[in-house]
Amino acid sequence: MRLPALRLPAADFTAGKRIDYRSAGHQMNILLIYSTTDGHTLQICQRLRTVLKSQSHRVTLMPLGECAGLDLASFDKFVVGASVRYGTHRPELLEFMQRNGPRLNSQPNAFFSVNLVARKPDKNRPDTNPYMVKFLKRLSWQPGELAVFAGKIDYSLYGFFDRHIIRFIMWMTHGPTGRREVIDFTDWAQVDAFAHVISRMERAFGP
Repeated sequence: MRLPALRLPAADFTAGKRIDYRSAGHQMNILLIYSTTDGHTLQICQRLRTVLKSQSHRVTLMPLGECAGLDLASFDKFVVGASVRYGTHRPELLEFMQRNGPRLNSQPNAFFSVNLVARKPDKNRPDTNPYMVKFLKRLSWQPGELAVFAGKIDYSLYGFFDRHIIRFIMWMTHGPTGRREVIDFTDWAQVDAFAHVISRMERAFGP
């Protein structure tokens, strides 16, 4: 499946000031960490990386499971993206973010969640998505920027057990249940917009 064409602005306007991403000299070293179940969260991270690199940032894309021992101090910004399966994010995600909270929160940072319930208009924001709200309540610190993206249904990727459970959940929530259905609910324009939010993130210095 081909993703929607990427349209990147040469410039942006922030607080009335024009910022030319090609020449502004705001290059940052960004760590983009992902926790994915079926690969769709990785696709979203790859899209974010494409947008950020087009703005001259350096981006390291890394799975959560390979972050142990990584020198977080060498990065200017942190972005963590994670999928939801059966109503929860992976336990190791919370463990990583709790353990590294002081370091992650010392720099501009963002967190996004990918889940199918976000396909519904009343559950597609950080403050209305139940999985994001539940996760943040368990986290001892608050990420600087938040986003929720709707996920993707591809029954061909699931094993026997997962396929039947997910079809049942979709039936209960009035979603697609066809055995061969592949539906990408992600709003890719929203993903692109979030990349620009990440690009503009700045450290909030205290008194």
